[in-house]
Amino acid sequence: MNSTVLDRTPDPGVIGFWRTAQGVTLVTTAALIVALFIVPETALTVLWDVAIPLLPAVFLVDPGLWRNICPLATINMLPNRWGARRVLDDRLVPAAGVIGIVLLALMVPARRFVFNTDGTGLAVTIMLVAALAFVLGAVFDKKAGFCSSICPVLAVERLYGQSPLLDARNPRCAPCTMCITRGCLDIAQSKSIVQILGRARRSHAWLQSGYGVFAAGFPGFVIGYNLTHDGALGTAGSVYLTVAAWTAGGYLTSQLLVRGLNLSAALAMRLLAALAIGLYYWFVAGVVTDHLALPGPAPTVIRTVAFALVALWLWRADWSLAAHGRDASPRLP
Repeated sequence: MNSTVLDRTPDPGVIGFWRTAQGVTLVTTAALIVALFIVPETALTVLWDVAIPLLPAVFLVDPGLWRNICPLATINMLPNRWGARRVLDDRLVPAAGVIGIVLLALMVPARRFVFNTDGTGLAVTIMLVAALAFVLGAVFDKKAGFCSSICPVLAVERLYGQSPLLDARNPRCAPCTMCITRGCLDIAQSKSIVQILGRARRSHAWLQSGYGVFAAGFPGFVIGYNLTHDGALGTAGSVYLTVAAWTAGGYLTSQLLVRGLNLSAALAMRLLAALAIGLYYWFVAGVVTDHLALPGPAPTVIRTVAFALVALWLWRADWSLAAHGRDASPRLP
């Protein structure tokens, strides 16, 4: 195990709070899985129309708020008490991130023909992913095997967590053992993307990197998903084709704008994040209102609050860029 240790340990009382929150989230997830088998319609509504729509906003405020209580992270770290584990080699970090992005690209469209309507299928998938997180936690140190490498949500957490409005200390990895050598979102959110892109961020070469392709295509991915509809398993091909086409179109449009306007990687990443989350809440506001039978003004209220949060985030991001420099090359503290 890497001998380097970083200590950003929160106060004992803060750690106790987060430990309690982790237990509550883990029990809630177990209850959700049971509900997906017993009362799938109710469980699916609570998950897709209440819980999931809140997460992007939480990531903007501080991805650490979710990462501190994520039930998969809790499961991933359970085997750590058994002893020393492998760190994730520096050369494998980008590849692991690409695996997570591929999983995201496969699982999100699958909502349309499985997960949005099939409670049993979703419950089984959650349990399989939890089992994978546990096994990888037994092989790699701390979060290196899953949460900070191949987690499908990690790429989104990085994109939206570039300039968090808060700074929640990480109670899981205290002290930090540097289980991954670069790009750790739990050490410093603002440095994660910079370290993943490496030297490529100094030119437009970042657009050809694994994470660069994800970020540039993600707004199109959001549009593509929301232009598809729930259907039978036989619609899988058309769903993936639609999402892929919009993602490719979004990527090409981002390429043209970034190169044509000569945008830096730092500025482009902020703008892509703001566009993606703005598009997400534009679509989800109508869906949530319909599914939950909310009053007529609800979509406007949801969109207004979401756009205000994005504007605040962008304002904060501009200050962050001014403070650290657009071509800064921060390292792990």
